[in-house]
Amino acid sequence: MGITYSAEAIPSIGHIIEVYESSGINRPTGNLARMEKMYANANLVVTAWHNDLLVGIARSLTDFCHSCYLADLAVRKEYQSKGVGKQLIALTREQIGHQTSLILLAAPAAINYYPKLGFHKIDNGYIIPREG
Repeated sequence: MGITYSAEAIPSIGHIIEVYESSGINRPTGNLARMEKMYANANLVVTAWHNDLLVGIARSLTDFCHSCYLADLAVRKEYQSKGVGKQLIALTREQIGHQTSLILLAAPAAINYYPKLGFHKIDNGYIIPREG
């Protein structure tokens, strides 16, 4: 398929929003300032490209030694089920190292996806939900 991956640069917010909207991920894509802030404060972004088209993205917050929160994994609908998400996660793990735990909150539609990639369900987590 000719997909290339990178952890070098953050794409434009416009391209990111296109991927999010195509993927079905629920994020505030109508709030440009909030989307820009989400990426300005991320410290690990891995991207997938088909030629010049951004087809997938993984956004994380990490200390690179103990824990990493995979905040977003989004793949364009037409590129889903082709291994793009799996490779984005593999490259995220490569960047953070094997001593770092990779943690995420799964969308209801993706609950069955993550165990196939080696994630273990945890029951000892807590959340204070955002207010908007």
